[in-house]
Amino acid sequence: MAATATPLRADLSVDFEAYADHVRQLIDSGCDGVVPNGSLGEYQTLSDEERARLVTTAVEAAGDGARVMAGVAAYGSTEARRWTEQAAEAGAGSVLLLPPNAYRADEVAVRAHYAEVARAGLPVVAYNNPYDTRTDLSPRLLATLHGEKSIVAVKEFTGDVRRAYEIAELAPGLDLLIGADDVLVELSLAGAVGWIAGFPNALPEACVTLYHAAAAGNLDMAMPLYRAMHPLLRWDSKPEFVQAIKLSMDVAGLHGGLCRPPRSPLSSEDRATVRAVTEKLLAEGLS
Repeated sequence: MAATATPLRADLSVDFEAYADHVRQLIDSGCDGVVPNGSLGEYQTLSDEERARLVTTAVEAAGDGARVMAGVAAYGSTEARRWTEQAAEAGAGSVLLLPPNAYRADEVAVRAHYAEVARAGLPVVAYNNPYDTRTDLSPRLLATLHGEKSIVAVKEFTGDVRRAYEIAELAPGLDLLIGADDVLVELSLAGAVGWIAGFPNALPEACVTLYHAAAAGNLDMAMPLYRAMHPLLRWDSKPEFVQAIKLSMDVAGLHGGLCRPPRSPLSSEDRATVRAVTEKLLAEGLS
């Protein structure tokens, strides 16, 4: 599942036609689906109208709502449930939900938050990103949320591969999804059943090939490709990941473009690094 970047015009308005084209290209390149309105999609800077239209555009462009996992993160649980209901009306098959991110929520608040959104009726994938939310969905808490039927899966972004085994022990029915591009192989080997990915936006076919090789345990194929791509993939775990992925898209001839403030352009040194790595991979025949 590609967490999609949101293409912006020069005036920073959303280019919905370009977004539809991008979704179609990702699906045609072998991605199983798309995730609009995630962190990479700059959901925090979008208007209500833009967020709603991106979901409907994704569903229409993907051709099958089951291929769309809408990001529904919001400061309030009521608002997150409203976005989930909107995603259901648009035909999306599932939603991706951060814990409460207005403050460091305790366990009681986290459980209530996920229970409220689950009442909307769509499968809920928890997004564990304690770096941004300051709330850690520990394996024990994830097991509780799964036991309460509030979530069906987790996008694990901590980078701590050891958690995969503890999650499997405490919640064997909970699907583990790789949440950071630079631990793809490690979490695949640890039992992850999917990948919510950033860099398919720039190199979709290479990322699809890498994922399927890793998921099949074909390390002879996966590891050379993983090593070659890792200098790029690790940008997915940096605060500047949106700018880096959009720049990589531009280098690959796709519509990456600008970011909305407060995200500022990469430094000249970082731009040169991302550009050089992307150009090297393209020269090696990856796309």
